[in-house]
Amino acid sequence: MPELSMTKSKKESSQQTIFEYLKKVALQPQSDNNKLSGSLDINKELKAAMSEDIRHAIDERGKELSRYEVAGRMSELLEEDITKTTLDNWTASSHPHEIPARYIPAFVIATGQRRVFEVLSRHAGLFALPGPEALRAEIQRLDEEIKRKKEEKKKRQIFLKELDSRFRGNDNRGGSDQ
Repeated sequence: MPELSMTKSKKESSQQTIFEYLKKVALQPQSDNNKLSGSLDINKELKAAMSEDIRHAIDERGKELSRYEVAGRMSELLEEDITKTTLDNWTASSHPHEIPARYIPAFVIATGQRRVFEVLSRHAGLFALPGPEALRAEIQRLDEEIKRKKEEKKKRQIFLKELDSRFRGNDNRGGSDQ
């Protein structure tokens, strides 16, 4: 993981943790259809998240990136010309242009941030994790599954002992009658 300057570390800590997100979701009132009409119009929120991602953009070594550098990195990743003006248009709330969905992965990689992706996933009812965290979550899920399987196995072993003792008891009674 790249080392970040003290300034960047403080900025990065403003991102929501998994715990905070899940707590917030759990405390939200549930409606019948869970979404009000128009509640998925996320354009303003998406533009704000893009602005934040650009403001906090860093490279692999933790160096802050300018809008020009973010545009250049996106251009390289997409093999298409993305300019600073294009980024400005995508992030301006007063501008009608929106980032095409197919550019979002390049944007996330170019900025080293994920607020844009989190806006999309949150509104879809999902939670996205970067690679190592996703693997840790998968390992935890497997550990929980193993624990459940061991508990089920133990229940069956106890039941088997009960059955064995009942059948042995019946065998002893049946053998004395003959």
